[in-house]
Amino acid sequence: MIRLALSEEIDILMSIYHYAQDQMIRNGNPDQWGHTNPTKEMILEDIEKSRSYVITDDTGVVHGIFVLLTGEEPTYRIIEDGEWLNNELYVTIHRIASDGQMHGIFEKALAFAEGSGCDVRIDTHKDNLIMQKLIERNGFKRCGIIYLMNGSPRIAYQKVIRQNKDNRNQHA
Repeated sequence: MIRLALSEEIDILMSIYHYAQDQMIRNGNPDQWGHTNPTKEMILEDIEKSRSYVITDDTGVVHGIFVLLTGEEPTYRIIEDGEWLNNELYVTIHRIASDGQMHGIFEKALAFAEGSGCDVRIDTHKDNLIMQKLIERNGFKRCGIIYLMNGSPRIAYQKVIRQNKDNRNQHA
């Protein structure tokens, strides 16, 4: 089940992010989040703005978290070494993390994002090889390089949703 995150879950959410940080560091990606990102303040701001979602099991235990940004992502305005697949409306998945206890967290978040009917964009660090494979395996196309507000480069991806729906409708 996917629902909005609650501020009273902050300790659970922080522990999930700490687990994800440790996993990234162990897998050769120490610079994307380190042990400092996302901050508690960032997580609480995401919750306050109703853009932070949790993924729970059937008993309500939280196993994953992600941010779904609707509308323009400012850091996506400029893309280098490529281009976006189109200029259609999109949602962006950010800060996705799992506690390692439930499989398919990325796929569940992606299905939720696709439910918006908009294209989906995502980015990741060059050293996050696991996420790159996961993104590409789920139908995203690599579009180029974007830069975060702090200047750090990220590989940017897009998955076109409308075209897929149009193609299905043509074959129905």
